[in-house]
Amino acid sequence: MQLNKIVEFHKALGDLTRIRIIALLQHGPLHGQAIAGKLGLKAPTITHHISKLRDVGLIKERREKNTIYFSLNTKILESSASAILSVGKGTTNEMIVSQEERADIINNFFTKEGKLKSLPAQRKKKLVVLAHMIKALEFGKVYPEKEVNEYLTRFHDDYATLRRELIMCQFMYRENNEYELNPEELWWLR
Repeated sequence: MQLNKIVEFHKALGDLTRIRIIALLQHGPLHGQAIAGKLGLKAPTITHHISKLRDVGLIKERREKNTIYFSLNTKILESSASAILSVGKGTTNEMIVSQEERADIINNFFTKEGKLKSLPAQRKKKLVVLAHMIKALEFGKVYPEKEVNEYLTRFHDDYATLRRELIMCQFMYRENNEYELNPEELWWLR
């Protein structure tokens, strides 16, 4: 998760009314009028706060005829809330890899021309391989998907799998087919 996404999540929660809406939605879906009634607020106020929570992915909507029911996206809430705990932390002890071990992994999984022979099944080795592949990408630069695909093709023809692994292992962040490196603090391997 990008640092700015963590900030936006916490900004969205920086309002008492939004916290109260989240507390209400923990008990199940509600429509806007019900939320307004329970909180003693007007519908436009609820609409404003719901849109702020929706913007960070905390609220899901379901339409039944003319009524929109809002529910809490607990998966996003839990992952966003815990993301702050990973910022600035190093890797766990079992993930620490010596320079010598990294060199061995890179030599075993890459040809002399720099092509990836195969993606390692073992997690530690996979993370070393992925970290090696993104060394030439610039932090802070937004890459269109086509450019990421072309870059990854240098290593292996199955760029889609590599791209997916980079996202799943927190090396990169994707939004609207644009990719950006996450800060090293968010990587699962340093």
